[in-house]
Amino acid sequence: MTIKTLTLKQRKSIFQALVKAQDQGIPVPESKQRIMEKYQLTPEQLELIEEEGLEKEWPPLNSDDHPNS
Repeated sequence: MTIKTLTLKQRKSIFQALVKAQDQGIPVPESKQRIMEKYQLTPEQLELIEEEGLEKEWPPLNSDDHPNS
């Protein structure tokens, strides 16, 4: 799966899953590994999604109930 084959909706879903896992107290390396396995992503793909999500403040970052908002 390449980043180009992922829709915006899919990338947002992956980002949301990553943030939620980390918010639940799962350490960053473990949460990234879980998400890569679940969505069959390479580390580079996940990094690009993470950067895009942070840059564009995708949910849950821009939601009122997120602790860091």
